[in-house]
Amino acid sequence: MSRQIVSANRLTDGLVVFRTAAGTWTERAEDARVYSVEEAEIEVAAASREGTVVVGVYAVDLEEQGSAPSRLRERIRATGPTVAYGPAAVISPRRAAGA
Repeated sequence: MSRQIVSANRLTDGLVVFRTAAGTWTERAEDARVYSVEEAEIEVAAASREGTVVVGVYAVDLEEQGSAPSRLRERIRATGPTVAYGPAAVISPRRAAGA
């Protein structure tokens, strides 16, 4: 049986969010409710009507074993950027010197 979670982007800040069992949104993929394919289709339709909260609602396939998303794109969305950015980004001394 395929398992899925529901994901979207929050309108206020664009962050990736996931649907919880309580019907709310969380930034933590591990707190997302796991749905069957049929349940996920229904939840995507319902969540898509929340046009003032989220945008781009869709179902994400999970690996057969465990709870990680099955596609690399979705794993990156769930865990965050693969490179540092913003105030947390550190420029290497070599790059800062123009090398």
